[in-house]
Amino acid sequence: MHIPDGFLNTPTVATTCVVSAGMVALAVREVNKKLGEKQVPLMGVTAAFIFAAQMLNFPIAGGTSGHFIGAVFAAILLGPWAATLIMTSVLLLQCFIFQDGGLLALGANILNMGIIAPFAGYYVYKGISALAGGSRGGMLTGSFAGAWVSVFLAASACAVELWVSGSSPLQVAFPAMAGWHAIIGIGEGIITVAALSLVLATRRDLVGLQKA
Repeated sequence: MHIPDGFLNTPTVATTCVVSAGMVALAVREVNKKLGEKQVPLMGVTAAFIFAAQMLNFPIAGGTSGHFIGAVFAAILLGPWAATLIMTSVLLLQCFIFQDGGLLALGANILNMGIIAPFAGYYVYKGISALAGGSRGGMLTGSFAGAWVSVFLAASACAVELWVSGSSPLQVAFPAMAGWHAIIGIGEGIITVAALSLVLATRRDLVGLQKA
């Protein structure tokens, strides 16, 4: 899902960079208002966990593989605005250190995995959790559904960006991206449920430190 350089045209690069920069700036303001100094170390630990977890790939059909994104897990712990900052930090490190995703495509990658993924997945999680009365089962079910949705929508956005850039027809890009990531989303959901289960069993007070 990390878009390399050369696949997006200039208008798409410019638009995604402006949108992502604006959202990151807004996220900084919101996090400063809603999180205290005590939560800053947790943001760092969460970012480190996601960065490390993304290095591990799991196999799927056809000899391909997927990896954990972690946007919804971060949003459940600290809220979607903090998750945007966490994911942006992870994506910046991946881009500059491991060349995972292009520099010019950084705005698009942040938009997809750092903005669309955490916000969409978080509100799916919140909706299901609220319907279940905030029970543990409802939270875990919501986390799985939210994680799956986050991967699917991020991949769909990526397909649209490739299409509007003229890199691939939508009828090719969308099934390829959304189809495979619908499978990868299952792995994302399983990992998210496992991580959240551990947190709920040991430090339930860490869940939902920041509200949207």
